[in-house]
Amino acid sequence: MGWFWVDNPSPNAPHPIPKSNATPPPECPMHNASSQTVPFPPRSSAQGTPSGSCPVRAPNEPLSSSNLSTMSKLNPLNYMPSSISQSRDDRQTIHLPTERESSSIPRGDIEGNWEYPSPQQMYNAMLRKGYDDTPEDAVESMVAVHNFLNEGAWGEIVAWERRFSRGLGLGWQACRRGEEGFIEQADKMASSRDVAAPKLLRFMGRPNEMTPKARILDFMGKIYPAKYGCAPPFDRHDWYVQRRTVDGQTKEVRYVIDYYSAPPEPTGEPVFYLDVRPAVDSPTAAVERMMRWGGDVWYRASGAKARETAS
Repeated sequence: MGWFWVDNPSPNAPHPIPKSNATPPPECPMHNASSQTVPFPPRSSAQGTPSGSCPVRAPNEPLSSSNLSTMSKLNPLNYMPSSISQSRDDRQTIHLPTERESSSIPRGDIEGNWEYPSPQQMYNAMLRKGYDDTPEDAVESMVAVHNFLNEGAWGEIVAWERRFSRGLGLGWQACRRGEEGFIEQADKMASSRDVAAPKLLRFMGRPNEMTPKARILDFMGKIYPAKYGCAPPFDRHDWYVQRRTVDGQTKEVRYVIDYYSAPPEPTGEPVFYLDVRPAVDSPTAAVERMMRWGGDVWYRASGAKARETAS
């Protein structure tokens, strides 16, 4: 998930996500939990990092021509190739649209929103990653699912920011009545000490690195399969978000996103679950996570919800 290209920023509002009942093909590395994902960042087939070595230069390591040629091709905002062609590939048998959609996700480096790749760019990117068996007629559905999941991930991040961008004090007021209570008082909070909306600075895909929480859930699933049993996340992303506090300062917050797949709907539509939370990079982030999840559990377990309903 999370492919954005940044060569042509656009401030336009996002277009509606096209509906499709087509299930993404099993060959798609973004939606197949059992598929072998490609190491990240992607290696260049001509001049790249030797197999098995780390593509990121150590602080004291001298620069070499191979390092420069490889890393200079990657966009530092998303660690993807700086430019993916819109041209039709020689192996391609059907036409793929080249129109790109603007997301609802504001960019932190310039004005405007991030843009999603076109189906043609997505297909070309898959070929560059070595996925030559991707069905061409499924690419448009893949792009629609990709865009839908990114919009959902951003919506979860905005929900975290609405709780905690004003500080831990108001954050606890937002969390102490649980998830349902926050929804009820969201409009009232919006008029209290408003701050600017968050923006996405950059992001990084880390499909080969499970988060600590995902590892714990995977371990618990082996011990208690009836309660915790599920497939590991098929993808993991780190999104770096610009938070503007009430005093006008900006702060960078890293969010971790685990992407899980679930059995499809009876209609055949794919089902996904996103686990979005701030990374525990600071004591503040740890407190935010405890406040949100702990507040919801305590509100329901202590009977406060039942008492409010009765009154």
